[in-house]
Amino acid sequence: MNARELLAVQPVIPVMVIDDLDTAVPLARALVDGGVRLLEITMRTPAALEATRRIVEEVPNAIVGVGTLTTIADIALAIEAGASFGVSPGATPALLAAARDAGLPLLPGVMTPSDILSGLAEGYDTFKFFPAQQAGGMAMLKAFHGPFPDLVFCPTGGIDVSTAPQFLALPNVACVGGSWLAPKSAVQARDWPAITRLAAETQALRRS
Repeated sequence: MNARELLAVQPVIPVMVIDDLDTAVPLARALVDGGVRLLEITMRTPAALEATRRIVEEVPNAIVGVGTLTTIADIALAIEAGASFGVSPGATPALLAAARDAGLPLLPGVMTPSDILSGLAEGYDTFKFFPAQQAGGMAMLKAFHGPFPDLVFCPTGGIDVSTAPQFLALPNVACVGGSWLAPKSAVQARDWPAITRLAAETQALRRS
C-alpha cells in the first residue's frame, strides 16, 4: 500500500514509544484486537527497532511502521527491521528521495507551505502535519486546503480523543496520530484489556 492507502486503514494511528521490549508484542496484540492494525513505533528509544522486528514476526495482522525517521540511515534501519512504512517529523530532499528509491512508503512531516512544496517536488502528496496543534491546528489545515486541494494529511501532535473528531471532519484529513491509545500507565501496568477498549473506541471516530 502507498501512504494514502495506509491512512485509510483506520481513523487513528497510535504513536507508540516502547521502552520495555517485553511489552511490545502484547501491546501490539491489544491494539489489533481493538481493530487498530496500523502501528507507528517511534525511534525515540533504544528498543524501537527490535520491538518492530518482534511485532512484525509475531503479530501478523499488524501493519508496522517506524516513526521519527530523520536520516537516510534511519530509513535503511527501518526497512531492515521489517517496517511496512515510515514516518518522519520533517523532511529533506535527501530523506524523501531515499525513501522513494528504497520503496518505503513514507509519511513526511510538514508544517509550512514551503515544506509542502518541497514534498510535492519529490513526488509526495500525502503528509504528516506536525506538530499539529502548535503549528496552527485545524485553522492551518483549512488554510492548506485552498492552495493544495488534492493533498491529504495526518495531523499529529497535541491531538486527543476529544479533538480528534474535529480534525477528522476536515476534508483534507484522512486520519490523526495520537499517543492516547497506548498510555504509559496502562502499558506499565500491562493492562492490555484497557488498551483494547481504547482502540475499539476509535472505530466510532471513523468519518462516514
